Amino acid sequence: MTLPESIREQQSAAASGASAVTGVVGMSAIPESDRSASSLPDGDYADAFSIATDVIASPEQWARAMFGDIPNLAQQFIWRGLLGIRLSRGRSPRTVAGWRIAEQGEQWIRLEAGSWFLSANLVVRGFDGRVSLATLVRYERAVGRIVWPPLSAVHRLLIPGLLRAAVELRTREQRRADAALRRPGQ
Repeated sequence: MTLPESIREQQSAAASGASAVTGVVGMSAIPESDRSASSLPDGDYADAFSIATDVIASPEQWARAMFGDIPNLAQQFIWRGLLGIRLSRGRSPRTVAGWRIAEQGEQWIRLEAGSWFLSANLVVRGFDGRVSLATLVRYERAVGRIVWPPLSAVHRLLIPGLLRAAVELRTREQRRADAALRRPGQ
């Protein structure tokens, strides 16, 4: 996706009333905080997208809102089928959608997974009224340089919707929790 397409999508989203998602592509373009949270700071590919929200959630809650506890069929097709990523099976407090929770801080969580030709990190942050997702990839074999670039274009098209859906999900969950607290006699 070229930068003008990214800008047009953000403008279109803003015009339609959807929350604007901002994004950057390139290792030098992503925030230093995302690079430092990654185990791949010298990777071959990086992008970072963020969206404003007034919902308060932990980075792990945001990651689960984005990806779920276990990978859905589309995620399995992309991650296992196209990228050959080895995912954990079943629900676990140590994984998000099959990706291993490698490390986390107060404002971020890093998910890690890999295949025979690439390693990947997903860094999810919740901070200052924003939630963000950074994707960092390192090619372990030459085939990674062939497979990931066209898939990264699709990835960049999907991430804005993923972030908006996560904000909508966490908003609904927060409203339900707030309503439960307001019920008399409970």
